[in-house]
Formats: sequence, structure tokens, C-alpha cells
Amino acid sequence: MNLKNIAEQIFRAGVESVLPDKLIRNQVYIKDSILCIASFHFSLNDIQRIFVIGAGKASALMAKEIESILDDRITAGHVVVKYGHACQLKNIEVTEAGHPVPDNNGFLATKKILEIARQANEHDLIICLLSGGGSALLVDFPEGSSLNDIIALNDLLLKSGATIKEINAVRKHLSNVKGGQLARVAFPAKVISLILSDVIGDPLDVIASGPTVPDTSTYKDAISVLEKYNLHTQIPQSIISHLKKGVSGIYLETPKDDDAVFKNTHNLLIGSNKIALEAARQKALNLGLHPILITAELQGDASKVAEDIVSAALKYQKDSLVKKPCCLLFGGETTVKVSGKGTGGRNQHLALSAALLLKDKKGITILAAGTDGTDGLTDVAGAVVDSTTNEFAAKSSIESKKYLNNFDSFHFFEKVGGHITTGPTMTNVMDLVIVVEE
Repeated sequence: MNLKNIAEQIFRAGVESVLPDKLIRNQVYIKDSILCIASFHFSLNDIQRIFVIGAGKASALMAKEIESILDDRITAGHVVVKYGHACQLKNIEVTEAGHPVPDNNGFLATKKILEIARQANEHDLIICLLSGGGSALLVDFPEGSSLNDIIALNDLLLKSGATIKEINAVRKHLSNVKGGQLARVAFPAKVISLILSDVIGDPLDVIASGPTVPDTSTYKDAISVLEKYNLHTQIPQSIISHLKKGVSGIYLETPKDDDAVFKNTHNLLIGSNKIALEAARQKALNLGLHPILITAELQGDASKVAEDIVSAALKYQKDSLVKKPCCLLFGGETTVKVSGKGTGGRNQHLALSAALLLKDKKGITILAAGTDGTDGLTDVAGAVVDSTTNEFAAKSSIESKKYLNNFDSFHFFEKVGGHITTGPTMTNVMDLVIVVEE
């Protein structure tokens, strides 16, 4: 039994279940001149114009499916995606931009998206397509700072070990689009957002920094995050100055739950890690394994999580009451506080950490990969390991621990093998960790 191949089949089944065109088709259709979006119905005879905007790794493929349903009923639109995640569209413009660190393309696309939102009125409908990656792709900057300041800040935040909720609390308060502010711009138009979650627990205000969702964070929270991770002395002073002015009330706070701007706005979660895990469970069952869903809320430092996963794998392997072969399923998103100079990502780092722990532990295979098909700044989704991974490295005079300490997991697996490569999947519902054991 090739456990690595089985683990990859299970992972790919999970990804397949959350492809955005499939998710859109399940929610959006036209019947008798009525546009049905989940439980919401809009008479096409009463809508003057339909605009489509969006941001995130999945937004182009989401937009393509919306086009196939609405076709020439779309007046105009613009979505911004990560490089390599665009597709051909007819009525909606697509911009590819920087992710996870924003760039000027993202800034220009965000301006166009805001322009579309501003021209909509109470007789119009805006369909907003949001997915993971939207926080970096929807990029602007406050008065007195620059795009380079925001780029420097994002780079520091991503390497700090901060959670996505903490990172986005900062991002929201340096923007005129995040944290419910897109809804503020679009009001009084009707807005309906279709959202793919890439955040544990699916909090709508955190996904893509919640541009159409009431914000639960404040300027004070943003400053607290920077202080918690000792970034307040490293980031551009223009950023600190803006946040302090926000705390003092000079700048308007992000809109909260009772704000009238959300009167005509609806936010719908259409895809999540839980959907991917259920599909992975079904695939494992079809392959003759005994699947066990452990958690959909995997989080924390990738190396520590690897310890917990290996510990769980050994426990289930020794448990005679658990039918074998079995498959343990984990979903979520870990973090990595980078201190080395190597190349990698949280999934490859987790896999390499697990490989070291699996020394002499036969019959256990662990795959860790991102559903978006990319891990960190690399072009792979993650990696798969077992007890032979470290053995092969040692025979090839490759020091596994050295690569781990230098946060250079990408080059480790490049030499040893084990990379999971899917290419851009055009979706993003966090990560899956698949454990297969005999």
C-alpha cells in the first residue's frame, strides 16, 4: 500500500470539493426573471445595474461562474487575484497582484473596485466575491504614508507569528476598504457578498479583512497587536502616527454592527475548510480506510503542531480498537515565526518537523498542504513525509535539522523529494493535514 499516494488522493479530493465554480453553482441561479442567491431573491426587472467586484485567490473563478449565470446583465466589474490565479472573463476585469505581500497592482485594482462601488445607487446590485488572500490584494494606504510603508508592515506582520485575526486588525485600520468600509462606500446600493473562508472558525469579519462586514476590532486593538509582537519600533512612523490619531478620534473608526451602512448588505459563507474535510473523509472511506476527523481548528506554531500530530498518530496506531488502515484528518492553519533565511512555508515546515519526529516510526505518513496550491512564497502546496524521509536525507548527507532551523524546508524537499504540487487551485480554505497509517 503506497500511503503517500493515498494521502495525496485524499488531499486532492478535499480541494476538489471547494473549487469556487462548483460552490457558486450550488448557490446562484436565475428562475423566472428572479436572481436567486442562496435564500435571497432579487427581481431582475427591478434592478437597474449589476456590478461584480471581488478580491482573493478564488475571486476570478468565482467571477467566471457568475458571468456564466448573468452574462450581459453585468454592467461592469473588477476582481483582484494573486499572480497566476486569473482566468479569461468577458464583462469583468481581472487584475493580478502581489500576495502575501501587496504591490502596486493591488493598489491600482483596489482604486478601480472602490470607483465601481461609489457609482452604485439604491437601484443597483453589487455582487462581491471574497476569498482568502483578499487582505493583501485589496490594498490602499492612509494619508501621510505610502504603499512602501504598507508593504514593509505586511512583511513584518507575516513573519511575526501573529494570527490572521491580529494581522487583519492592523490592516483594517490602515485602509479605506477593509473592515466594513467597502459597504460604507457602496451604501445605499444592495450588496451581497459570497465568501470562501480561509480563517479558523469562519469569522466573516476576518476573512479578506471583512470589507462588507461589521468590524469588531478597533484602532486600539491594532496598536496592541504591534506592541505584542514588538513591531511598534520597527515599522514606519507614519503607520504608528495614523493609528494613534485613530485612537484619539481624529480618524473615523471602522463601521460596527449597528451602523446603517449594513442595512442593504448581506454576507454569505459558501465555502469552508469543513466542506473540504468532509470530502476528504468520504474519499478515505472510498479507498478502504477508517477515517477519523480530529479537528477543523488546527492552529499554533507549525513545529509544535507537528509534535501534536505525530503524538496523535502514534496513539491511534497503538490503539487496537481503531480499525486499520486509518486516516486522521486535520484542518486549519498554523503559523511560523521565521528566524532563518531559507525558503518555505508553514506546511512544508510542519512536514519537515514531522519527518524528524517520525524517525524509526514505521507505517505513518503525514501530508500537510494548502488548499490554494501554494505554501509561503513557493509554488508548491506542501509536502508529504514518513520515516523514510529522514533516512534518505541522512544517507544523502543532508542535515534535516539544519534545514529546519534555517526555515529552508522548500530546498530540503527539493533535494529529498516529497513536495505536493497542484499549481494554483483557484480556491483557498486554509490547509489540510492528512495522516495515513497501517
